[in-house]
Amino acid sequence: MQSEELFDLRATALQGDVDSQADLGRRYCEGEGVAQDFAEARRWFRMAADQGHARAQFDLGLMHERGQGTPQDQSEAAHWFRLAADQGLAVAEYTVGAMHFHGAGVEKDFKKAAHWFRRAAEQGHAAAQSMLGDMFHFGDGMPVDAVQAALWYRRAAEQGRSSAQINLGWMLCNGSGVPQDFVEGARWYRLAAEQGSAEAQRALGMMYHLGRGLPQDQIQAMTWFRLAAAQGEVSAQAHIGMMHYNGQGVPRDHSEAAHWYRRAAEQGFAEGQYHLGVMHHDGDGVPQNHGEALRWLRRAAEQGDCSAHNMLGEIHYKGEAAVQDYAAAAHYFQIAAEQGEGSAQHRLGLMYARGEGVCQDYPTAHMWLSLAAAQSSDANDELAGMLDSVAAEMSDVQLADAQQRAAEWRCKTWSELRKRFP
Repeated sequence: MQSEELFDLRATALQGDVDSQADLGRRYCEGEGVAQDFAEARRWFRMAADQGHARAQFDLGLMHERGQGTPQDQSEAAHWFRLAADQGLAVAEYTVGAMHFHGAGVEKDFKKAAHWFRRAAEQGHAAAQSMLGDMFHFGDGMPVDAVQAALWYRRAAEQGRSSAQINLGWMLCNGSGVPQDFVEGARWYRLAAEQGSAEAQRALGMMYHLGRGLPQDQIQAMTWFRLAAAQGEVSAQAHIGMMHYNGQGVPRDHSEAAHWYRRAAEQGFAEGQYHLGVMHHDGDGVPQNHGEALRWLRRAAEQGDCSAHNMLGEIHYKGEAAVQDYAAAAHYFQIAAEQGEGSAQHRLGLMYARGEGVCQDYPTAHMWLSLAAAQSSDANDELAGMLDSVAAEMSDVQLADAQQRAAEWRCKTWSELRKRFP
């Protein structure tokens, strides 16, 4: 800004012109035409804010929130944001909503957050629309309502908000709140992916990989996975490992697969840790190293990875890479079985039938074996024969009890799944 213009702006500001005061505060805050000076910016914002200028109130709130020209003070920031919000400034309404949502400077209160998000959303504020969609989707402060969630996600998505585009894509692909439509879902994922969203790039890669909503194309899948992986998206890194392992879209290369699994594993991704553990156990793509195998499998298991628990059960049962220990094996199989892992249910049933690492218990054995059999897509003569053998050792009362326990286990599992994936 030329010195003459600055002189004129300052003169009108000193005369009490509220817009000039707010403009001068903004220029000092951003260093536009003047040396950046937060203390001076705050002084001019305060003059305008005291006269009721909504944008100046909001900007003054930002300075308190960030500690620019004044000590950082979330409560003081919330005070100024609320004054601006009360005047209908959409960005302030959104910010007050976010502060109530997170409990920053004000009490955490989802209902108040929803109130302010809705006010901003109805003015077309995309971030508020997206947050309102989240609150309906997850039931934060309101009943879960997938239809309302999809409606607000769509409004934000149409304004180009990538997080809403991703969520809308997910809802379309899963038929949540809207009719299932993989083609439309892929379209929204692509819009977010083209904005650089690693999550959307990974999702679009999966659409190409599976051929859902798009022609199946492993080369295109790999292209999008690589873009996401370059941003550190761990699931994409693990998928690149899987594609190198299977030779999908790239030549089969187990060493390269191990490299990508390791990248995901080192960031704490359980699936990558599991696969890297298995590869070290088998000497597949990496030198066989039982210590490394156990280390990675245990790290995956600590995160609840079902396959890792099952593999650790097998290792301890067979005495591979560790001392044979039926009790430890039963422990790991139990955890995997309770997560629905069919092979673990099978193995655990056999251990209860034989009394290996656990007290012999035919009803419990029958329960786990019947659950494993229900998951088997092909007839399994060995499993069917084992069920008959176990049943022959049981009374009619015991058999009825085992069957009831299996049925109750299935009902409980489906109920929990519905809670996790409404």
